[in-house]
Amino acid sequence: MKIVVISASPRKTANTQIVMKYVNEYTKSKNSDTKFINLSDGEIECYRGFDVEYNEATKNAAKDIMEADVWLIGSPIYNSFFSSALKNLFEYVDHKKTEGKVAGMAILAAGNIGFVDVQTVITQLLSYFRVITNPKAVYLTTEIFTDNQQDSH
Repeated sequence: MKIVVISASPRKTANTQIVMKYVNEYTKSKNSDTKFINLSDGEIECYRGFDVEYNEATKNAAKDIMEADVWLIGSPIYNSFFSSALKNLFEYVDHKKTEGKVAGMAILAAGNIGFVDVQTVITQLLSYFRVITNPKAVYLTTEIFTDNQQDSH
């Protein structure tokens, strides 16, 4: 089984990265066929259309997503929505190659509002790709992080 872990925050020192790096390490310890896509690396190009040549990182990320059986997606909440970096990433994914895949979500926020809204819009996005989503997302707030954890990543 192929698994892809996606950290959807574009921020270099994001709490989403801390969580999703942990998810990646744990998942990789259970399944060596795990790939990690970290959108804060800045390697995924902005989508400009079908007939455009994109860099290898962008093409590989799309390929990894389409080949994976399971997607583990972590996204911050920005203005009651998931990150635009995540939406951009899915512009490269061919919906004809994703039917029946399974996805789980971790959603991070500074406070306790917006989780259900963001889960709903991510679920709507994934339903376009005919991906089966776990109805129970993991909701996390920044309160779970100590200053030491944030400084070390």
